Amino acid sequence: MNPFDDTYFMKQALKEAHIASEEGEVPVGAVIVCNNQIIARAHNQTERLNDPTAHAEMLAITAAVEALGAKYLTGCTLYVTVEPCIMCAGAIGWAQLSTIVYGASDEKKGYQQYAPKAFHPKAIVKKGILKEECAAEMTSFFKQRR
Repeated sequence: MNPFDDTYFMKQALKEAHIASEEGEVPVGAVIVCNNQIIARAHNQTERLNDPTAHAEMLAITAAVEALGAKYLTGCTLYVTVEPCIMCAGAIGWAQLSTIVYGASDEKKGYQQYAPKAFHPKAIVKKGILKEECAAEMTSFFKQRR
């Protein structure tokens, strides 16, 4: 049995989402894994950085390419708690991530609604990993805000 499976890495992304929530950010967390090792982790920081592009996926991609010293993330997997938006999906495609794993779907802003072909054509997409936990993080955050 491999302790480092999709559930394990999504739990790591959920930890990042929780940090975002504690900081008053929309609770989205992401980790990028290469060879069963986390090479980047990030959470939304749009409020902190006053930057609408500071999504968890964007920050994780920047950290991962820096860690690897390469502009492509071929062979790497992105774990993100919520379905990427179209901006992030474009960056994921350009970075050539091999696998994208996300928890909760986003019917309003998710990439599937607007740009279902944004990822690299050979990319593998896995949906719904810990989706209840990922959705609960978002629901709890917005319930507190209203």
